Amino acid sequence: MILSKIINAIKVNRINITQHARQEAKNDQLKFEDILFATISGKIIKEYINDKPYPSCLISGYSPSKTPIHAVWAYDDETNISILVTTYIPNPKIWIHDRERKPK
Repeated sequence: MILSKIINAIKVNRINITQHARQEAKNDQLKFEDILFATISGKIIKEYINDKPYPSCLISGYSPSKTPIHAVWAYDDETNISILVTTYIPNPKIWIHDRERKPK
């Protein structure tokens, strides 16, 4: 349910991008259009329903050039705004097939 709300907000440009997400995108040389594409075509791999101030989730998807991208999005039901909390290219030392965390 949260994914459809996030996607709908993206489609109507009701998004907020945190400064942290901007910095992380810059660090990994990610374009926001690629992050949005990966989110819209992605899958939730972890939900954080008790996150404050809003529930959030980790979405795994791919850019048009097939770069794996992870994005943590929160959703504010009151304002119908999606918030990009952070984003990054998953490290293959930590992730299996970009969607499953390796055992510690």
